[in-house]
Amino acid sequence: MTEPDKVAQLRELIEMDPDDAVLHYGLGCEHLRRGEFEAAIEPLLRALELQPDYSAAHRELGKSLEKLNRREEAVAAYRRGHEVAKRRGDLQTAREIEVFLKRLETS
Repeated sequence: MTEPDKVAQLRELIEMDPDDAVLHYGLGCEHLRRGEFEAAIEPLLRALELQPDYSAAHRELGKSLEKLNRREEAVAAYRRGHEVAKRRGDLQTAREIEVFLKRLETS
């Protein structure tokens, strides 16, 4: 499957099930992977709207914002994600976010 097909496929799936946070997250991640940082934000925000405790979506939102040099927003997204991850026991995501926050704080 080519990259544009993956985005198109995810969009089709979202049309069939617009309330599936995982599909929106997947679309945001695909945009992020392709370097389409601005395009990643909307589906990640939608995933968080549908499932506010989705720690990985907070992490990926933070990455997208960081890549766009929107530092304060990235820090806020990472901090929310860190709180959620710790509360839910998602230790791997919490550790990853700690690394991202540390990097931002020292730059």
